[in-house]
This record gives sequence, C-alpha cells and structure tokens, in this order.
Amino acid sequence: MVDLAIEAALKHTNYEEVSRLIAHLLPGDPWKPLYQARLHEAQAEWESADILYREILRQGNVPKLALEARQGLQRLAQREAALHQQETAQRQSQIATTVTQAGQSELGVLILEALSPEEKSEVAPAFARIMQLDPYSARLLLPSRGWRLYRTGAIGELKVYGQELLESGVPLFWQSLKEVRQIKVYQVCYFKTLQNPVQVMVTEAHSGAPPHLFSFDWSEVSQSVEGQLPIFEEVVDLDARGVLQRKEKTQDYAQFRDFHLPTCILRVYDAAYQFNQGVPLDTNKAEPGTSWSNWRSLTALWQQHLANVQTWDQFSAFADTVIEQTDMLDHIDAHINLFRRADSYWDPAFHLYSSLAYLK
Repeated sequence: MVDLAIEAALKHTNYEEVSRLIAHLLPGDPWKPLYQARLHEAQAEWESADILYREILRQGNVPKLALEARQGLQRLAQREAALHQQETAQRQSQIATTVTQAGQSELGVLILEALSPEEKSEVAPAFARIMQLDPYSARLLLPSRGWRLYRTGAIGELKVYGQELLESGVPLFWQSLKEVRQIKVYQVCYFKTLQNPVQVMVTEAHSGAPPHLFSFDWSEVSQSVEGQLPIFEEVVDLDARGVLQRKEKTQDYAQFRDFHLPTCILRVYDAAYQFNQGVPLDTNKAEPGTSWSNWRSLTALWQQHLANVQTWDQFSAFADTVIEQTDMLDHIDAHINLFRRADSYWDPAFHLYSSLAYLK
C-alpha cells in the first residue's frame, strides 16, 4: 500500500508526501533507495539520482529493482543528450550570428589559464560538456602551469565558446591576431642612459631604417616578459646503423626580455644587443666578455629599476602548446632578427606570448 501511495504522490508531484512516505519505510527495505532516486530525479537533482541508481545496480540483489534502476539511468541519459543537443544548436546559432559582425571573422586564439588540481576537478565536467570531450581528456587539457593554446579560429566563434566557459568557471581569454599585429615593437640596440628619462637606441626589425633614440621613464613599464629561444644548427651524426645523417640540434639559446610600455614593446635580446655601446657593464672578471656574463650584467642593471614589476616567465610551457600550430603562426610577424639558417616558429611563438600578455 505504501508503494502505491508513493507512486501516486510522485505522479501528482506531491514531493513532501513522497518524502514522508519514504521516511516510513523500514531501513532495510530494498525499494527505499529506488524511491529516493525517483524523488531526486523528479526534483531535478540529477547527480544524486544518478549516484543512487548506480548504487542499486552495483548491489543487483533484486532483478526488478535493477531493471528500474537501468530505466532511471536511461531517462537521465536521454535528458542529458536532449539538453546537449539543445545547447549545441543554440551555440551554433549564436556563432553564426556573431561571426557575421564586423571584425568577428578575424583569426584569433583561445587561451586556457592554469588551474590547481582542486580547481581542475571542479571545472573539468563543464569544460568536457561544452567542448564535447570525455572527462579524462578534459582534465588533461586544462593546464597546471602557464597558458595553453587550446583553439584557433574566427574570433567571434572563440568569443562564444569563451564566454560560456568563463561562466562555467574555466579561466581563459581570447584574442584576435589583428590586434597582435597592431602592436608597435622596437628592438633595443643598447641603453644609452639608465636614469629617467631612460634613453635607448632602437631599431625596427626588417624595416631597414637606421637606429634612432627612444626615451621613456621606468614607471611606464607595466610588466616584462622573459624567454629563451633555441638556436638550431645542422650537424652530422651517426644513426643506430652507423650511417651518417644530417639533423637539426639545439646548440644554444638566445635570451629575450620584453618591456611593455603604454605605446609599444621594447625588445632586448643578447644576439642583437650591442654590449660594447652605451651604459658600461660590470661584468664578471672570471668570465669577462662572454655573452652570458654580459646578459647577466645587463639584467642586473635594469632589475634595480624594475624590482616590483611583474614578469611573465612561462614561455616554455606556452611554446609547447603552440609551436606545432604553424598555419596560425604564419600570420604573425615575430619582429626578431636572430641569425638562423632557416626561419623558426619559435620566434613568432615568443612574440605571440609577449603580445598576449601585453593585450591582457
């Protein structure tokens, strides 16, 4: 009789009565968990219903109970599929509308930001649902350190996905490459003075124009970006069968530091800096004149004025996620004049990293 009363109360959405009747069932009644799961389902408590249905299936003591639990899980799965289909249709409609707006078809990038393990566990289900991933893959894609380039495409499409992900707690941002290309970049030849107003001789990569004087105050530097770019050399080596073969190996690294000013990026790197000009360096007597010694001395000089300025230093982690995206990197002028036998995608990757920090 109680079972019939519970069914009737569920049918008439009298959930208070259902709770009262369930409470009167004996603790060992095998049907009690099923009715509780049905009540959770009726009240849109989907996760709680799912957990109870699966627990009933694991026990599997009563065949009819197991059948009811399977039917309950099937209803939840059908609801989830219908909801997902509806969300996808709405999202695609929104994307179609957005990308037709001015500037929204420009190529852009969607960048995921780092999360703690606890935060990953919280947001991975939503990330998986929105991006149509399995939960395991979704968790692996969320970065633990630095930034991860997750997707490229029309900036309007990335914006739609990005806003939905942000609302679900996934930290990220998106940026059009058009804005990246609009940033002015000066390559520093050398520091002429270090006291305000700081004077540097600068040039523009690939411009062919002669160096000219540029002035700024240290207080204008909002942040800096550092990174190492590999220098490749072609070497001859023996393979496992003792046959000579040519291969590319990393022989050295170029040291880079960008200073972000309101109107431009000042880019300093050891391969282009004229250490014999401008402000004298206090080099290490144990290794006088070496590139590394000169760079450390130069770094020490500007650090006296930028001790409290944020430095972005996770380029290597970012580069691992972007270096294979060659079609996208082809749209970026690196503003770098490293001597290379062949162009390297590490150069536009660093410029993209610095530019994203600048625009963010």
